[in-house]
Amino acid sequence: MNDRLRSLNLNDLYLFVQVVDRKGFTAASRALRIPKSTLSKRVSALETHLGVRLMQRTSRRLVITEIGQEVYRHGAAMVVEAESVDAVVRGRLAEPSGTVRVTVSATTAQVAFKRLLPRFARAHPKVRMVLHATNRYVDLVQEGFDVAVRAHYAPLADSDLIQRRLGASIVFLVAAPAYLERRGTPRRPEEITEHDGLLNAPSDGAASWPLYDARGHAKVASPMPRLYADEPSTLVAAAVAGLGIACLPRALSRAAIKSGSLVRVLPEWRGAVATMSILTPHRRGQLPAVRAVVDFLATELPSAMALES
Repeated sequence: MNDRLRSLNLNDLYLFVQVVDRKGFTAASRALRIPKSTLSKRVSALETHLGVRLMQRTSRRLVITEIGQEVYRHGAAMVVEAESVDAVVRGRLAEPSGTVRVTVSATTAQVAFKRLLPRFARAHPKVRMVLHATNRYVDLVQEGFDVAVRAHYAPLADSDLIQRRLGASIVFLVAAPAYLERRGTPRRPEEITEHDGLLNAPSDGAASWPLYDARGHAKVASPMPRLYADEPSTLVAAAVAGLGIACLPRALSRAAIKSGSLVRVLPEWRGAVATMSILTPHRRGQLPAVRAVVDFLATELPSAMALES
């Protein structure tokens, strides 16, 4: 090992990686609980030692230089290996422990996590799971989350996140028996235009459902909008109350179907199929506590969410 390498402060390299990962000193300061001024000073010290400019800073933007990108790639690999060493040792010496931050959709939280969280807590008493239920897109790295459960209609874009497929979430049309008795039961997707629709709040004003039969033939059903809601349990309650037809995930409507409060409409047709996946950042995904959460969810969520393989 040469003198230059021996004098390199690896802590400074680690802090540089954190600043890049979180796209700025402010976010890194919050995540690491280190003053922003200290982070800036340590990154400047790293630049001085290396003799290159790693990033260009302005009051509004942080731009990583070309050499900074190369240093980041090697520094990030170093952090991965260091955390792997720590994870191996801790995994051998102790059971999973620590805090794991998980983000899921409101539907997933309502349907599955209210039952699964107590079971996980009993199985892993030293792991503290912090659950964040939201329907907005969450940047795991930027916002400091360890695990995300997401439903997506298209393949996820290539990224630095580890992706683990759980299964497919099926949606179909449902309505209360009293509504169908009052308004009639549609026999074809085209007849949905004569019915009241309970719809997800649209971003583009759309009021329709794509439907697919067993052979993959597609049709669009366009009801008369009666109610919009971006909270799925509201649509379930509205459907049970007989306000119209809703297109709901099987996991969210199965209890009402089992009790007879709802019935399938056009049972030979399904809505769009969403793939459900677990996402973890590479470096966090190797930690024992995060692995324990991911393995538990991979085992339990498919049945809790009525997923198909």
